[in-house]
Amino acid sequence: MTRDPATLLHEVFGFPAFRGVQKQVIDRVLDGKNTLAIMPTGAGKSLCYQLPALARDGCCVVISPLIALMHDQLRAAHAVGIRAASLTSVDSDWRETQDRLRRGDLDLLYVAPERASGEGFRALLREADLALFAIDEAHCVSEWGHDFRPDYRLLRPLLDEFGWVPRLALTATADAHTREDILVQLGIPHDGMIISGFDRPNIRYAVHPRDGLSRQIGDLVASQPGPGIIYAQTRAATEKMAEMLGKDGRREVRAYHAGMPPEMRSANQSAFIASEDMVMVATVAFGMGIDKPDVRFVAHAGLPKSIESYYQESGRAGRDGEPAEAHLFWGAEDFARARMRITELEDARQAGERARIAALGALVETGGCRRAILLRHFGESPPATCGNCDNCLNPPPRIDVTQVARKFLSAVYRTGQSFGLGHLEAVLTGTRNDKVAQRGHDRLSVFGIVEGEEAALLRPVSRALLLRDALTTNEHGGLVLGPGARSILRGEDEVALVLPPKRKPRAKKGQEANPVDDPLFDALRTCRRDLAREAGVPPYVIFHDSTLREMAQVRPINLAALGRITGVGARKLETYGQAFLDTILRFDR
Repeated sequence: MTRDPATLLHEVFGFPAFRGVQKQVIDRVLDGKNTLAIMPTGAGKSLCYQLPALARDGCCVVISPLIALMHDQLRAAHAVGIRAASLTSVDSDWRETQDRLRRGDLDLLYVAPERASGEGFRALLREADLALFAIDEAHCVSEWGHDFRPDYRLLRPLLDEFGWVPRLALTATADAHTREDILVQLGIPHDGMIISGFDRPNIRYAVHPRDGLSRQIGDLVASQPGPGIIYAQTRAATEKMAEMLGKDGRREVRAYHAGMPPEMRSANQSAFIASEDMVMVATVAFGMGIDKPDVRFVAHAGLPKSIESYYQESGRAGRDGEPAEAHLFWGAEDFARARMRITELEDARQAGERARIAALGALVETGGCRRAILLRHFGESPPATCGNCDNCLNPPPRIDVTQVARKFLSAVYRTGQSFGLGHLEAVLTGTRNDKVAQRGHDRLSVFGIVEGEEAALLRPVSRALLLRDALTTNEHGGLVLGPGARSILRGEDEVALVLPPKRKPRAKKGQEANPVDDPLFDALRTCRRDLAREAGVPPYVIFHDSTLREMAQVRPINLAALGRITGVGARKLETYGQAFLDTILRFDR
């Protein structure tokens, strides 16, 4: 027997209508068809298996890569009345969970791919009634995916043994190669692939050349209310930056990386999930298992691994659909190091890695729309401007620096391709220091050929040349001519420079949780915080900010009216409704 999905959507989840392709995906699942759903973070992927789990007879088995992610989703499921459990290495109630599965007392069961691919788990499922297999983070199936997990590729025998049970693969990030591989590995037909698009219009993208990173990150954190994640490139950098930001004292800052003791990592992660204001400085080991919808900003303190990685990591901001920001701080040395690492790879992988670096170069170098660069990478045809990235909001000037670039490359060549930027600047600007004089570089034809306004362009020009592989670095950090230098020196290729806009004070209004300074909204947040503390769950599990804002605007006068607020389902109305209604009624006396 199948229950009506629209009724479940309203009564259980509190939503008046499906979003995007949710209905299309759910209809296929309820028809028993195998499906791959590619939906951006925040588009409601979990609803696409949670609702069918309630609508169909039997239990939905959810295969998920991380225990932290499973437990976050368990909390959210329990909050709306879904019978859910997990079988993981940290769950002590595994016997009870297995008995509940056999009795038909579970709607959802979360397991890791390593368990799901084993014969023991298959034997357990033979004793159960199954409604659906949901394979979350399905890009992990693919060797082209950026978080490859071998056991994901061992799931096919499990799925095929229970071939009558529909399978639903879900991911937010999959390029064309990855999509094809997922379909093949999981036995899903081409007509079962549903792509909702990759755009996250609520995220404002901004890219900045590094120029005093500590100050830049400090200014960003000071200007951004709400929780945030800063991705540093090394373990040591996470701790150093967290310490620096923590000295400000205006909010709590913690660090997270794989080298920490497990209990410290767990404590920091739990504190971040529960907080409405904490900043986490982390390596990319942090985030994939965080189902936290109210992250207001994500910042990368260095170049990410790829466009796919950047899209997924920056996409951890604004999962609730509220305004959020993604900032990327890059340096030319990031590209130089990335290219050096390519030379250490086997030949078959080098072309693909060069393409990844080129795609990142296009993202940071463009004077046009950042969002358009991202979306075109995933095969979409976006408009030329988005109106919500740094370049669209404040178009930067673009100047021709071909002559300065040729002078710089000539200086690299004539000084022997072994010196760093500081020495080359001294030579080009005619600065006679001891190092220049000792090497006779004050007698070169390039000595003193740059002056005035051109001198200020040398550093950004060097970044641009490194970006386009006209310069590379040797093992000692000295600058060397790269493959792209010849065409510039011969006058066959021009070099244009996008000048970053001058720094302006950041306007916080509109990004805050309470942009109109409504005191009732603050009172509702306090009520939510108290209830969350009492229940031992993060505040967002009770209600999102958008639900509280609608309460403050509508001001319902009874429980029936409160139940019509978006996000207030039957279980949450029963559990929390009176407390929020009392807060509203007290405010209106």
